[in-house]
Amino acid sequence: MQLSELIKSSGKYDLTIFSPEAIDRIEQSIFEKKDKFFLKCLKRNKDIQVKPEEIVRQLMLDKLINEYDYPLELLAVEFVVTFGSSKKYTDIVILNKADKTSVYCVLEIKKHKGKDGKEQLKSYTHATGSPLAVWTNGVEIDYYERLNPNYFEPLSSIPKFNETIDDVKNEVFTYLELMVKDRLVEERKSLKKLIEEIEDEVLANAGVDIFEEVFKLIFTKLYDEMQSADDRVQIERDIKKLKKSNPNLTDKQILQKLAIENNDNINDYRPLEFRSRGDAHHTKKVIGKLFENAKQKWGGIFDKGEPLRISDENHLQICVGFLQNVKLFNSNLQVIDEAFEYLVNKSAKGEKGQYFTPRNVIDMAVYMLNPQPNETMIDTACGSCGFTVHTLFNVWAKLVNQGKANFHNFSNQKLTIEQKDFVNNVFGIDFDEKSVRVSRTLNMISGDGKTNVLHLNTLDYSRWNEKLKDKEWRKTYAEGFDRMLELAKDDKNPKEFNFDLLLANPPFAGDIKDTRLISNFEIANKNGKIQSKISRDILFIERNLDFIKDGGRMAIVLPQGRFNNTSDARVREFIMQRARLIAVVGLDGNTFKPHTGTKTSVLFVQKWHNETNPKVDDYPIFMAVSENSGKDNSGKEIYEVDEFGERKLDEHNHLIQKHDLQQIAEAFEVWAKEQKLSF
Repeated sequence: MQLSELIKSSGKYDLTIFSPEAIDRIEQSIFEKKDKFFLKCLKRNKDIQVKPEEIVRQLMLDKLINEYDYPLELLAVEFVVTFGSSKKYTDIVILNKADKTSVYCVLEIKKHKGKDGKEQLKSYTHATGSPLAVWTNGVEIDYYERLNPNYFEPLSSIPKFNETIDDVKNEVFTYLELMVKDRLVEERKSLKKLIEEIEDEVLANAGVDIFEEVFKLIFTKLYDEMQSADDRVQIERDIKKLKKSNPNLTDKQILQKLAIENNDNINDYRPLEFRSRGDAHHTKKVIGKLFENAKQKWGGIFDKGEPLRISDENHLQICVGFLQNVKLFNSNLQVIDEAFEYLVNKSAKGEKGQYFTPRNVIDMAVYMLNPQPNETMIDTACGSCGFTVHTLFNVWAKLVNQGKANFHNFSNQKLTIEQKDFVNNVFGIDFDEKSVRVSRTLNMISGDGKTNVLHLNTLDYSRWNEKLKDKEWRKTYAEGFDRMLELAKDDKNPKEFNFDLLLANPPFAGDIKDTRLISNFEIANKNGKIQSKISRDILFIERNLDFIKDGGRMAIVLPQGRFNNTSDARVREFIMQRARLIAVVGLDGNTFKPHTGTKTSVLFVQKWHNETNPKVDDYPIFMAVSENSGKDNSGKEIYEVDEFGERKLDEHNHLIQKHDLQQIAEAFEVWAKEQKLSF
């Protein structure tokens, strides 16, 4: 009998966390009796009817016996837990080897959603006094140490039979182990979900700014992973070699094989420092020092004197435990961006109608505009800098692949001189200080410590020079600001620029009512009179066109109404006077959910230029409509699955979102070549 088929048919369990060898052992033990299937319980030594929950329980018993080396005499099934006059039964417990009667670890196998199942697990752990707890449904598995009745600290694993809890906490843990045990891959979890758990478990009532403190921890962990960059590059080389010589092995099996082969060479790798230690005070000291080093490496994100403000050592230890087995550094930073979007939106970024652009929309727009190594690019409402980072990835791939980049993102390797130089060609501006710090962090990480992300109001350019009077602003942003002014047509009046490309998703909501600001815009002049108010995104249209040179290209996300409302005919005429409409891609209504259901389209234009794009009255336009954004009606991501219903992973171990934007981008590429467009 195929266990995977039975499990999938139940829709409530999975076998992701178990090895093929363990699954095979349990499958071999199944037999048929009276038209029903049974297996012999590894502990109870009796025939048990095969059901999904029982399969997962037997696989967990197998794991405890064969991977953790626990003897059968220390394992108990359906252990009785007393709650006053009532009795409950735990799925599995490990008994304390000292007395063989008290409970050392409670294991619960539940079809519940994680939060519900863990609450039940905690109640069992409290009732038995167990110091350890494990929850799983076969696809997710969480290990905890009970610090006291209120706090459960995540662990990377539970101790093996001959280990202690401190052994687990103090183990040498390298980047290779992080890749093997990455929670996001092993449990098909998102960083956003883990942050929600951190909120629920610890920070909700800790009296701290959740955005700031989680941002600091992610910032610190990214620095720790970056310190192991040489290890990462070597591991990726080794993986490629193993794949070549073992083409039939899965990515997970390749990693496990590499870990086994390098077991004797563990000292060749740098130990990761972002780990929870056996002593909470020691953990706080190590993480605090790591944060200070990160601030020194990536200046201008936090003030030099800014501390970690999670003052309770146990709180910090638990937060670190949640994040320590998460590999943040990946090929497109989507893992981090999704988490930052969640955090920034909690800080009310959406008030002005600005939301982070989904990565599949970013990939489509960058691919269609086809940036080149000699070109400059800017995002004037950069949010988390998805457009700038993916422009970097696109060009970097071209620099190593003879001028060709595919739709997917650049794989992390050490940057060449040419790649590092291109970082100075990419710029971002945003008015929201928290978003700017997120953007600068992601750009610094991507760009070898360099960034041109600026905290400015894009629309209010006449007051930019006032920023230079602010000593703190100048210290952080002056270098990038000066680089941007080099591209201005007049650096004393930074209205028009000579950027080759602009990609942006400006805020939609709200009108601008500042007549001083509005008077700077031609589009606000209606029948010779300056309007008293005007929609924010309309001003961004003119401002963005001013940023690109003649022949320059722009992709901008706009509300659908701008394309078909009768009242917006003047806006459309303004655009067509200054640029050729290249393409319009209508986005699915779910694209920006759950934050907003506003229907949007991406407009692609190229400014008129006498040589590269001479003005004509009649020309073809590429039109497309996305029918699948990769999200459902509630805004939840839809992922590609295999024949067993298992979520697929791409070559970088990311979940693969199911959408049609790649096909649209590739269809545009064919059309653009047929039309002999200049880019």
